[in-house]
Amino acid sequence: MAKIIINRSSEYLNKFRNYSLYIDDKEIATVADGKTVTLDVDAGKHAMYAKIDWCSSPTLSFDLSEEEIKTLKVSGFKNGNWMMPVGFIIFILSGLAALFFDAGYIIYIALPFFFISIYYLTFGRKQYLTLKEQP
Repeated sequence: MAKIIINRSSEYLNKFRNYSLYIDDKEIATVADGKTVTLDVDAGKHAMYAKIDWCSSPTLSFDLSEEEIKTLKVSGFKNGNWMMPVGFIIFILSGLAALFFDAGYIIYIALPFFFISIYYLTFGRKQYLTLKEQP
């Protein structure tokens, strides 16, 4: 039987939520923050993706032979580990600056972070997670 090893990176953004792992459109396991899951699967062609709430990763297709071991890494979207907290801090600081210094235009600095967040939660929801093969 072939094996798939899934390593999940540790990240601030989704720390307290598990990712659901799907092979051939069937939920087979969940993986917690910073943990590793080993799955026994039949040899052959498979399609796999990870999901959290309504967001997911793109589907990764691969072919496994008997006794093959494939290692994958799942994580949040690229740069999301620093982008979301920084965007939130800029948003709060710009709101405070507008309140205390009458600088309403400063809110525009936070808009790119806001739009990136909205993109990954709506149109880009199938790219919210990344699932990649590790060497």
